[in-house]
Amino acid sequence: MWNKASKFDLKPPKIIKAAGQQSFYGKSPEQAPDSPGARVIAVSSGKGGVGKTSLVVNLGITMAAMGKRVVIFDADLGLANAEVLMGITPPSTLFDCLYGNKEIEEIIIPGPCGVKLVSGGSGFLELANLDSARRQKIIESLCYFDREADFLLIDTGAGISKNVLGFVAAASEVIVVVTPEPTSLTDAYSLIKVLAMFRVHTEVMLVVNRAGDEREALRTAQRVEKVVGQFLQIRVNSIGWIMDDKAVSRAVKDQEPFSMFHQNSPASQSISRIAKYLITGQQQAGSWSPSGAGAGGFIRRLARLFG
Repeated sequence: MWNKASKFDLKPPKIIKAAGQQSFYGKSPEQAPDSPGARVIAVSSGKGGVGKTSLVVNLGITMAAMGKRVVIFDADLGLANAEVLMGITPPSTLFDCLYGNKEIEEIIIPGPCGVKLVSGGSGFLELANLDSARRQKIIESLCYFDREADFLLIDTGAGISKNVLGFVAAASEVIVVVTPEPTSLTDAYSLIKVLAMFRVHTEVMLVVNRAGDEREALRTAQRVEKVVGQFLQIRVNSIGWIMDDKAVSRAVKDQEPFSMFHQNSPASQSISRIAKYLITGQQQAGSWSPSGAGAGGFIRRLARLFG
């Protein structure tokens, strides 16, 4: 692994104005009021390999370039990959916080454009099977971010394991990432179905990744919205789509965030539109409310769910 910290001084990603949003996107964003504490957004998927971590990393960098304080919490416990996509080697990870003598603020890694990362650590079976005491330590540690971040992006694992569902259910907002592949749609529906069953969210946001064009993205989103609307008591809000872009695969191989090193690519422009929507759009997405916002509300819900 090699460090690209010297490249982090490059100019930030270009910001695509909201006025340029295409018809795929929902309501025109309006400036939202300030909220107490950080907005906690879990990003998840029904299956692996749909580009969830790439979305989190590049979305976080783009939002940070827009002037927001962003922390990425890599909660794909035991299989953390966010630092790989950033091209950095973390000196400390969540493993050191849970099993060593590190505090949460000591394992935060600076990243591009001021984004910060908490790495879950790779290859540690213990992190994927936390006992209640160490889950509680994670919960208590996250209080730190209410005063240090505007957005806390939770990169969860894929699927419907207890750890994944705990983080997704506790977050105040949820983004589900899908691709046009039938298996991705089926597994995403399974994840949304579980969230609807336990009534932890009234809405999930949807991002279609690797779409050939807007028409395919729109068709994919409509398929999810239709089946969810027919069978589940939960709303799907499609907030954007990302082009199937060769620049993304090149960036992954080079361990470079494509939003910085391929700023003119279609994928980077898509990310900018999604970031703009999240920052200036409906603040009260899903079950968010001022009394339950911020890392504090997230922590209380996570404590109840993890028990």
